[in-house]
Order: sequence, then C-alpha cells, then structure tokens
Amino acid sequence: MVSQDHAQLDSDIIADVIRLLVEVDPLIKVKSIIAEVQGRFNYTSFRHCKPLVQVDGMHLYGKYKGALLVAVAQDGNQNIVPIAFVIVEGETTDACEFFLTNLQRYVVTIDGVGIISDRYTSIDTAITRSNGAWSPPRVWHMYCIKHIRSNFLRRFKAPYLNHLVVNIGISTRCYGSIHSKFVASAYDEMVCSTGYSRTEQEYNKNYQWLKERGEAYTQWCGEIGVERWVLAFDGGHRWGHITTNLVECINSVLKGARNLPVTVLVRSTFYRLYELFTRKSTEAHERLCNGFTNSEFATKRVEESFRRAGNIVVNWFDRRNEMFEVREIKDGTIYTVNLVQQHCDCGHFQVERLPCCHVLACCANQRLHWQVYVHDV
Repeated sequence: MVSQDHAQLDSDIIADVIRLLVEVDPLIKVKSIIAEVQGRFNYTSFRHCKPLVQVDGMHLYGKYKGALLVAVAQDGNQNIVPIAFVIVEGETTDACEFFLTNLQRYVVTIDGVGIISDRYTSIDTAITRSNGAWSPPRVWHMYCIKHIRSNFLRRFKAPYLNHLVVNIGISTRCYGSIHSKFVASAYDEMVCSTGYSRTEQEYNKNYQWLKERGEAYTQWCGEIGVERWVLAFDGGHRWGHITTNLVECINSVLKGARNLPVTVLVRSTFYRLYELFTRKSTEAHERLCNGFTNSEFATKRVEESFRRAGNIVVNWFDRRNEMFEVREIKDGTIYTVNLVQQHCDCGHFQVERLPCCHVLACCANQRLHWQVYVHDV
C-alpha cells in the first residue's frame, strides 16, 4: 500500500483514484472523495502549514461570468500552499458563506486559526452569519494592511496621500522582505507603520505620531479594532503576515486562465498545482535525505540571528523561571526574554516562532538547547 511518506506517491496516483471514483459515481460528494484519499494515503496538507489562511477572489471574464474564490496557506519554508478553490456567481455574501463553510468543513478543521482578508462587506457578513464558526477562539479574522491603507487614502482625500506603496514599515523590520520601490508620503508611512508595530510600545509611539497630525485619522483607525490590523495586538495569529500577498500571488498565476471556459479553467488550475506540488515535494525530500531537520528558511533565519547574538550581553537571569534581561552592545537597548512564555520584547520571537538573537544569546549563556524554541511548522 502506498502511504503518505512513500517515495512513489505523487499527484498522478491520487488523481487516478479520484478519476475512478467519479467515473463510478458522477454524483459522489466532495466529502466522500476526501475521506477516500485520506483513508488510502493519509494525505493532508493544511495540518502541516502555519495555522493561517488568506482568502481572496478574482472575477472571471469568460462566457459565463462569475468569480474564483481562493484560499491559501504557507508552510514552514515560506512556500505558498493553495488549499481551496471555488467558482461562484460573484463575490457575494452567500458565495463567501458557502466557501467559508466548506473550507472549514473539509480543510481547515482545527481551531486557533487566523484568517486574513480584505475589508469587503461580503466576507464580514459571511463571518457574522457563521454563528461563531469563524470567530474566536476557533478563528481570528484580521485585515490586510494594504487594504486598510487604501481605505484610509480614499477616506481622507488629499494630494499628499495619493502615493501608494506595496510594502513599507520604516519604523520596524517587517516579516519578510520590504521593497522600497515606491515613494510614500509621510502620512502614508504613519498609517502603515502603525499597523506594522510589533510591540505595544512601538504602536503607542506611531499612534501618537499620527494623532498629532489629526485626531480624525486615529479615530478612523480605532474604529477598525487594533486586533484586526496591528501586529502587536494580533495574539500571534498573523504569524507575521500583514497582507494578503500570498493569495494575490496565486491569483496572478491564474490570471491568464480567467477568460477560459469553466472546465478548462479547472483543468488548468489542476495541472499548475500538480507541477508546483511535484517540484516542492522533490525539494523537501532531497533536504530530508541530506540530514536537515529544519526548513531552509528557518536555518537561514537562525544563522542570521546567531551572528547578531554575538553583540548581546546577558545582564541577569532567573534560571528557575527562565527569564532574562539582555542588552545590545551597539546601542545599549535592553530587552526582557521569557523562554517559558516564548516572549521577547523585540517582538520577533513570538511573531516568527523562531528564536531571535536575544533568545539565542540567553541559550548560549545558560547552555540551553535553542532547537526547542523552533516551532514544529
């Protein structure tokens, strides 16, 4: 029997099984197909990804108008993992409710998941209709910071707010790469810097800075709810993601298929994903065979933190409670590290789920194994 970890298991084998099931019973339910595939191969994907989902939609322009709704996740090596697609009549509340209901029923079956979307009314209403199925503590709904910024600019029309940027966060180092391709106005930077704030102290500084330019700005931001768009208050459910860039990337890949008939669109999507999953599966298998236990991304990030840890001094510690105070030699900044709660004042530890340079300095000082602070994802 071919199981999940079998070297010969690929999407061709799984596709053949699905094809036979559909040929025997064209009316077979999706739930039955999923149960059959999981029963035969023990094959899953989302449970091995970060407990975070990004959802978005795009319009179709073929003979039959409609919309393609997409949900994606991300694995521990920063790879995008598409987990669900649906073709609906449009991005309506009923369509979003149908998508979210089946997404949770068949794919996102665990609790404690974060979901990032834009601020479309249809998604908000669909989540409200879910009777708590897409609300805390099962799911935390958060907004894309780019859409927050766009809404802000539309609300406060002014010449100095016309310049948009893709990724900015000048007041803090953001999760992932920051591109400075576009020039932003000072007010645009304030709004996004507030959302990018990793710590409460940093948020308060940016919030006050924006308030001094006009209380109407901060009042508008406050109506959103800080837990919906500020890193420092998201409870870690964003995993450092502040936009819907992952799902927008998949949308751009499928952009050329939007004019195709429905059957061709589905077939095109399947083969694109087949190529993606096959390539990534081969890369992961080779890495495991070479003896690596962490992903390439985690390895590089920890190596970078190790280089910075050499310039950090551990001032004092409470070994019993695993609490430390550390100081950076370069600028004298002091941080508190709590290994039990996996918290560091810099914010990177709890956002990335990887030991930051301050954590590594503490581990080296007390000869602790830093590997235990690398998240399983």
